[in-house]
Amino acid sequence: MAALNLTAKSFDEVISCGQLVFVDFWATWCRPCMMMGPVVEDLAQEFDGRAVVAKINVDDEGVSNICARFGITNIPNMKLFKNGVEVGNVVGAVPKATLKNLIEKNL
Repeated sequence: MAALNLTAKSFDEVISCGQLVFVDFWATWCRPCMMMGPVVEDLAQEFDGRAVVAKINVDDEGVSNICARFGITNIPNMKLFKNGVEVGNVVGAVPKATLKNLIEKNL
């Protein structure tokens, strides 16, 4: 399954869905974000059925409020949520293994 594309309206519902939720905060103008895109899609395939892998474009309407709420000032910023609560965070372009380990540790 491909990574879920979140909007400002769907964000809270998805991160509170009861499953582990990985969210990639990104933008089209961000080169490191574009490098991480295929990695996020790979994680979506790998954790299908065990965790929700999603992404949200920081330039979309209403997303700046979510960024402010979670203190996101740099992207790519990947956050892990359990029942709506942040349980992990990685900032910047990192190897797939780093993200995979973070997800597995919280499953």
